[in-house]
Amino acid sequence: MTETIKPNVPTKHVVYQVFTRLFGNTNTTNKPWGTLEENGIGKFNDFTDRALSEIKQLGVSHIWYTGVPHHAVVRDYSEYGINSDHPSVVKGRAGSPYAVKDYYNVNPDLAVDPANRLEEFKALIKRSHRHGLKVIIDIVPNHVARRYQGITNPAGVEDFGASDDTTLVYHRDNNFYYIPDEAFTVPDAENGYLPLGGEAHPDLDTPYEEFPAKWTGNGSRLAKPQFDDWYETVKVNYGVKPDGSKDFDELPQGFNKKGHTEHFEFWQGKSVPDSWMKFRDIALYWLALGVDGFRYDMAEMVPVEFWSYMNSSIKQVNPEAFLMAEVYQPDLYRDYIHLGKMDYLYDKVDLYDALKLVMQGRGSTDTIVEIQQQLMDIEHHMLHFLDNHDEQRVASPEFAGDANKGKPAMLVSTTLSTSPTMIYSGQEVGEAGAKNAGFGLHSRTTIFDYFGVPSHQRWMNNGAFDGALLTDEEHELRDFYQRLLNFSLTSTAMLGEYHEIHRHNREHSDTYNEQLFCFSRYDQQQKLLVVANFADHDQGMVQIKLPSSLIDAWQLDNGEYSLTEQLDDNHTVVLSVANGIGELQLFIASLSSMILQLN
Repeated sequence: MTETIKPNVPTKHVVYQVFTRLFGNTNTTNKPWGTLEENGIGKFNDFTDRALSEIKQLGVSHIWYTGVPHHAVVRDYSEYGINSDHPSVVKGRAGSPYAVKDYYNVNPDLAVDPANRLEEFKALIKRSHRHGLKVIIDIVPNHVARRYQGITNPAGVEDFGASDDTTLVYHRDNNFYYIPDEAFTVPDAENGYLPLGGEAHPDLDTPYEEFPAKWTGNGSRLAKPQFDDWYETVKVNYGVKPDGSKDFDELPQGFNKKGHTEHFEFWQGKSVPDSWMKFRDIALYWLALGVDGFRYDMAEMVPVEFWSYMNSSIKQVNPEAFLMAEVYQPDLYRDYIHLGKMDYLYDKVDLYDALKLVMQGRGSTDTIVEIQQQLMDIEHHMLHFLDNHDEQRVASPEFAGDANKGKPAMLVSTTLSTSPTMIYSGQEVGEAGAKNAGFGLHSRTTIFDYFGVPSHQRWMNNGAFDGALLTDEEHELRDFYQRLLNFSLTSTAMLGEYHEIHRHNREHSDTYNEQLFCFSRYDQQQKLLVVANFADHDQGMVQIKLPSSLIDAWQLDNGEYSLTEQLDDNHTVVLSVANGIGELQLFIASLSSMILQLN
């Protein structure tokens, strides 16, 4: 029972997600709801040449600077012509990066000189490129901040909603949906929540005003949304009527097999909703400044036809642009890849969720086989991760409670397919996200407040970026990540074939169990056997069997062969082949991760 996958892809990628405002912050105060002055903040300039060099050497090809576009903040920047944002519609003290206020500029918090903030980011783009790192930023197409204000728009660019007919619930070329004749009301707080943690603020003396009310970002049509709604944002209208019908051309049959150029040509001369053009122009603006790709927030909440229009326009300018997106409905994956022309989607609902259960001792590695089999036709497009800003930190008690429990999962996540691997800044040194920052949940590193990231700060070592303050265990963990990620970028077999042998061993090896996972990756140059132990105890001597299908694929005759471990101590093991069947005896230690290469 084996399965072979034969992808045809050009390269392997590793994405380093970094929450930009947290990265360079050396302040360790970490007061809940603390101000920028109390808790500190990182700046664009904190990504020094040394910092970027270390990130590159970790085994990274792309860096995703999260939270760069100017989003709603509580801090007063009126001297720079920026209108204040009302604290009752800003989450946290620093604000959500997914409530964008101005798509043609960057967060003033991130600049040493807010008046020069765009130039400081452009300099960071150039530094990143100089170190061989491609740059990714967020585009959040589904919603914007309640008070959108583009003060540095290019000539001819009009703000979202500036020409909307607010007397109508819907018009194709309105940028927002409206609730005519009703004022927006901030939702009733729950669980004792108070803006800014209850601190007095002069803007809170006057209620936030919005008339008429707009639909909320998650689609709520209430003038007074619920507290759990995305009330700090407003929903963008893409020409989808309130009854769900589409007010634009749909793609013809067979366009799931067409390339970017055919999609681009299809939209030429077509009349499309105003919001489509606005977001296309935003993307092209950032490409012109040197950005190499985008991460799209909640892409499935926007019609797939828009993505065909948007992404084909991007690829005409930069065919190598890196386009990744959140889509959490597996039945939509292929539409957003083939019709929406996405390069990569989060493999969250399938692989991430399965690995999390296995790490927690609540799942079987058998499910990984099923997932890979179900996604084999799109495996290259399913971006793998264990940490990101939305998810619990692996090291948090709420997830695995130990960063080392992430090592076998990281091995599988990185080497299972030809798809990109993503890690989140701090993951490589075991950050647990355990502190209370103010808004949001423990176990996740805050995206809403000014804060420091303790494990990351020890690696940063006050800007030296040399890891001098890391514990021995943190050093060892980062070294593991560095060896694994660099191997994935340089191994030719990572772009070769996948051969599943887990089920064969479950059936034919008495010492192999559902806490182990093994498979082969190979091409003409490299033959690899990947083995991971998710159990936090030694498995002892385990018999690994290679079925005849893999022995044939590796083109081995009867006899003995040596395999050398690539990530750790370069120890060798003996593979015996008899009657076309392979077998090796392997001591498998607690939470061990191995890549064995045929010599």
